Amino acid sequence: MSAIVEFDRVGLRYGTGAEILCDLDFRLQRGGFYFLTGPSGAGKTSLLKLLYLAQRPTRGRLRLFDSDLADLDRSELPAFRRRIGVIYQDFRLVSHLSAFDNVALPLHIAGAAEEDIDGPVREMLAWVGLADRSSARPATLSGGEQQRVAIARAVIARPELLVADEPTGNVDADMAKRILYLLGALNRLGTTIIVATHDLSLVAATPGAHLMRLDKGALVDPTGALRHPPPAEAAR
Repeated sequence: MSAIVEFDRVGLRYGTGAEILCDLDFRLQRGGFYFLTGPSGAGKTSLLKLLYLAQRPTRGRLRLFDSDLADLDRSELPAFRRRIGVIYQDFRLVSHLSAFDNVALPLHIAGAAEEDIDGPVREMLAWVGLADRSSARPATLSGGEQQRVAIARAVIARPELLVADEPTGNVDADMAKRILYLLGALNRLGTTIIVATHDLSLVAATPGAHLMRLDKGALVDPTGALRHPPPAEAAR
């Protein structure tokens, strides 16, 4: 199985501050299901930003879809981003669009014909329990409803890579199970999935998933040992 994502000694800092992520070295295999855990401030959201191309590494090498990001022209990034679905922790719904139109947005961007949009969008809204809220705008939806719209929007186009930041953080336990089932179904269709979460029960409920742990910007193994020491420690 080939890798869809490759990190090679990747580091990230914002401005002139200390590194947020240091010496990340891992592979995500095509069709894999991964959970990313770690305490608040460990760098999980920053790692996800690298995956969905909101940030570029400060150093190191990052390959995505068999291409080195350092070699990509800025004009090539939109096509790459269309291959990635993102579930944001803060939803990022378009405020003036209905739930239906928010979910349909990736299909419109991909150039789908109108007759190929209505059915799949309504089916997806029904699946996340929002069939009767399709015309509602985000401001009239609860936090949990907004999160379900955001999830439906992220998966509607069956992305090759799905990046999810706390996708069950604002829903009840029953809906969390339903969302996890949906992600599992998408994974079985071939989508590579990485989910950042504090909820270890999700990991336990997903047989075959891989667990990655971050602590202070570095990957650690299950015993808590650093896989690769930060540069300052490596130099000692």
